[in-house]
Amino acid sequence: MRVVGRATPLEENMLEFSDRKQPNSRLSCQVVVTDALDGLVVHLPVTQG
Repeated sequence: MRVVGRATPLEENMLEFSDRKQPNSRLSCQVVVTDALDGLVVHLPVTQG
């Protein structure tokens, strides 16, 4: 499992608008992409796909 780190307080506030928020939810625009994330699997809600 790849770990992208914890959401910031501002990001947590923005995630509150989602009706599908999970404990590990993150905003993709806030994830810093590094070589350590090679192979990361991202799950999108059906409404976002």
